[in-house]
Amino acid sequence: MTAQSIETAATEAIAPQHGAELIVPLNRLKASPKNARKTPHSAATIEAFAASIRAKGVLQPPVVEVERDGEGAPTGNYLVTIGEGRRQGLRLLTKRKAIKRTHPVRVIVDAENDAHEISLDENMTREAMHPADQFEAFQRLAVEKGYGPEEIGARFGVSAHVVRQRLRLGSAAPELMAAYRAGTLALDQLTAFCVSEDRERQRQVLEQVGPHTPAYAIRRAMTEAKVRVDDRRVRFVGVEAYEAEGGAVLRDLFTEDGGGWLEDVVLLDRLVGDKLAGLADEAREREGWKWAETGLEYPDLSAFGRVYPVAVERSEADSAVIAALSEEYDRLVSETDAAEMLPPEVDARLEEIDKALQVFGPDFDYTPEARARAGVVVMLGHDGLARFERGLVRAEDAVAVAEPPPPFEDEAAEDVGTGAASEADRSRIEPEEAGAALSDRLIIDLTAHKTMGLRDAVQADAGAALATVVHALALQVFYPTYGVWTPLQLRMTVSGLQRLAPGVEDGPAGRRVRDRCEAWGARLPERAEDLWGVVADLAPSEQLDLMACCAGVGLYAVRDPHDRRPGALAQAETLAAAVGLDMTGTWSATAASYFARVSKARVLESVTEAVNAEEAGRIAGFKKADMAEAAERLVEGKGWLPVVLRTAVAGVSEEGDEGEAAEAVTPPDDDAYAFAAE
Repeated sequence: MTAQSIETAATEAIAPQHGAELIVPLNRLKASPKNARKTPHSAATIEAFAASIRAKGVLQPPVVEVERDGEGAPTGNYLVTIGEGRRQGLRLLTKRKAIKRTHPVRVIVDAENDAHEISLDENMTREAMHPADQFEAFQRLAVEKGYGPEEIGARFGVSAHVVRQRLRLGSAAPELMAAYRAGTLALDQLTAFCVSEDRERQRQVLEQVGPHTPAYAIRRAMTEAKVRVDDRRVRFVGVEAYEAEGGAVLRDLFTEDGGGWLEDVVLLDRLVGDKLAGLADEAREREGWKWAETGLEYPDLSAFGRVYPVAVERSEADSAVIAALSEEYDRLVSETDAAEMLPPEVDARLEEIDKALQVFGPDFDYTPEARARAGVVVMLGHDGLARFERGLVRAEDAVAVAEPPPPFEDEAAEDVGTGAASEADRSRIEPEEAGAALSDRLIIDLTAHKTMGLRDAVQADAGAALATVVHALALQVFYPTYGVWTPLQLRMTVSGLQRLAPGVEDGPAGRRVRDRCEAWGARLPERAEDLWGVVADLAPSEQLDLMACCAGVGLYAVRDPHDRRPGALAQAETLAAAVGLDMTGTWSATAASYFARVSKARVLESVTEAVNAEEAGRIAGFKKADMAEAAERLVEGKGWLPVVLRTAVAGVSEEGDEGEAAEAVTPPDDDAYAFAAE
């Protein structure tokens, strides 16, 4: 029966017979109110129907019943009992102008069964194909038909990316697919294996892992000889530059961020070295340094001396211009601070001022003499950015500084101002005494009295005492290669921490310490003998700031079992409580920083503290490496710290329990070092 005969039959109130196969215009098909599926099809499902119909037509005719009016007469329309998804797919094609509204659709009439029941039957008595069958079917289309991901996606209404995922899964080693079909391998585990197409490697890892190995552990095993794209070396070089040199990238098709791994580690390291060397040579030539070096790791800078930038001398006219421009800049910013967008004329003027100020150069800069004997070290920071350490002086390039002349060994040397007698002083000495040397014992005796007098005078002058302490500390922090330039017997050792904990110098706290030292270094003279004049002229508040900078650098609270200092460590804990030290902003527990370096029992204890015992029990059966990585994920963002990094609350509790407060800052005994050996 043709579409035209359908129209005639409807007009004459003649209903088609049960089982009749008809050709019906699409606009005559309607959704059946008796359809058991009340939840609408998803947009993705309708898209898939539309793609399939466009590529292959309607493969299975919808089942319909005749629509009747209130008097039981056929209306000429048909209600789709089975095949509503196909009808929706056809309607989507009409919206896209791919077919007409009257597109002929082959249907089958059901005039005997209950429409609701057969709709329910259609949705219940079927079983979707196993995903493994789908993966392999897509792979077969690609191999036998030569279809690419885009073509397959267009024929089945899915994205090309989804097709690539299924093709990758379909090409997995047969052993993996068999395990997946048998239910001994979960889908997320299969995707972890398929991060790489290397079937031999898939088989090797399959033999190593157990049925409960998490997906991320499998993925790590599959890529252990590769470098992640978020590695600092990759961030520094760039994936594009690596690929331009012929480097292969293994992309992860199964993560949202589309991450991956670089497979040629040798090439990557060469590119890093070349780029660092280029930056070093460029800095040396552009800035005029004597030498330049590179390194992937943070060097031991204590082996170098250091010069700092000094204030640039400017003429009064230049200083006046700079001050006027700076004042205008600040005024414009202040006046437009509340505006969401700067007026065009203000924005243009601010840009002009900025360019004009740049012409004058920096306020602090290295002198040509300093650049001629100092160098720059360019290294790769832990954030993937190049780090420039400027003004480093090798031992052979240090300025030869003569010690102050020794005191005269006679009374003419008693000039306390200069350490050498002036001509006027010599004229007051009797001729017979001028050349007579004092005995060593007498000099010791006299200078002991003078030392006591100096102690008395400094004790009575708090300002001089503060300047003396600050001067002595600054000498030891900023002038490590020089001799003894202070009578104050204050000895401080500045110990490097980078060799003990790689990366600590480049962490948040390390950067803040370095920035403070560099800021003060720029204000201090290069020669140690000139330091006193600068320190003495500082305001007391600035002297305190400089003293804090130096005192902080000299602190050493490392717990070394071979260097027992219980009193110093106890005071370090007391000091940490006094300053409110919070290590959560400086350090976080990761597999590399903690969990991979302690026992499994300690890992589980940490997770229990940070999260709960249930999560700890869930990872209890993991291998050590997998447990460490799982623990890192679980404690992330929890602010958890191992006991050795926690700070006790300063003071006494509200109940006045001094015992608890005292116990909190007592250094641990030998057991505190046990974690290092576990």
